[in-house]
Amino acid sequence: MVLKTFGWSFAVTALGLVAAVLFGGWSALGIVAILSVLEISLSFDNAVVNAGILKKMNAFWQKIFLTIGILIAVFGMRLVFPVVIVAVTASLNPIEAVDLALSDKDQYQQLVTDAHPAIAAFGGMFLLMIFLDFIFEDRDIKWLSWLERPLAKLGKVDMLSVCIALIVLLISALTFAANAHQHGGAHVDKAETVLLSGIGGLITYLIVGGLSGYFEDKLEEEEEREHEAEEEAERTGKPRSAVALAGKAAFFMFLYLEVLDASFSFDGVIGAFAITNDIVLMALGLGIGAMYVRSLTVYLVRQGTLDDYVYLEHGAHYAIGALAAILLVTIQYEINEFITGSVGVILIAWSFWSSVRRNRALAAAEGKAEASDEKTEVSSGV
Repeated sequence: MVLKTFGWSFAVTALGLVAAVLFGGWSALGIVAILSVLEISLSFDNAVVNAGILKKMNAFWQKIFLTIGILIAVFGMRLVFPVVIVAVTASLNPIEAVDLALSDKDQYQQLVTDAHPAIAAFGGMFLLMIFLDFIFEDRDIKWLSWLERPLAKLGKVDMLSVCIALIVLLISALTFAANAHQHGGAHVDKAETVLLSGIGGLITYLIVGGLSGYFEDKLEEEEEREHEAEEEAERTGKPRSAVALAGKAAFFMFLYLEVLDASFSFDGVIGAFAITNDIVLMALGLGIGAMYVRSLTVYLVRQGTLDDYVYLEHGAHYAIGALAAILLVTIQYEINEFITGSVGVILIAWSFWSSVRRNRALAAAEGKAEASDEKTEVSSGV
């Protein structure tokens, strides 16, 4: 079962790691491995959400999602999107960007370094909004309750996450401008670039969130209509056009899933720029990770159960918050890529271990309760 579901992912992993070694040696292998782990972890909640929706779809639409959908997810968002970001910020066309990355690494690196403040501001703001919206939401399950409980109360203030994000952006832009003046003022205009790019990241987040909300509402409408049609058919005894209704509902499910997948993959793609500027290594790492996310989605659907590691979503979002902070810091200062990657992996590993400990504690408590009940029954029997 595992080999059948994850077979393609294992094969892509092997090919991707070999390609990384051939392209950039063992250091490239390490970067690709870190990117793969981060992509899987940051998109883990994506797999869980996908599985919950995908199991409602018929076999045809499931196949469409796992074939056409994976082309959009892996080749569109994880491979093409990083190239587009580099091309736009470095004023190149995508073909030139790929050609430079492969043929003239030094010139490519210089162009990306010059464009990095724009990429970092855009990505930092996008990731920061994901993190803020998560920690300001009141949730039944809390990981770091001493922190999440008061933040959830603060989250009741309307538009608080947007206000905080804009304040952080303004501070980042002004700090960058001050540092530019101290270094002779040669890059003063970069402060304006940071400000505009950051606002672009914020707008992108709001648009993606709006599209997700729109398709979610459409999906709920279609499911409600289908339910009403079923009830009507039961009352009247007349057959209904099940295929048409199911097809329309499934189509909106498919669109909703693709928008969700795009929004979830934004954090992995943009977070990758905090680890490396090399689009080849980025494409390899994110591509491997995306394959595992899809395989995990299929596994969850076929098993019929969702994952019990309840804190993993928290860990992933804290990792997103850390990547957002790192990206904004790298506007002015350089941070080692392995330190950047390790921060996210450590947070996610910590949340995973916390989930395991929670599950063990719950199992032990249930065992004690059952033992106590049996003891009570024996005593009452005597």
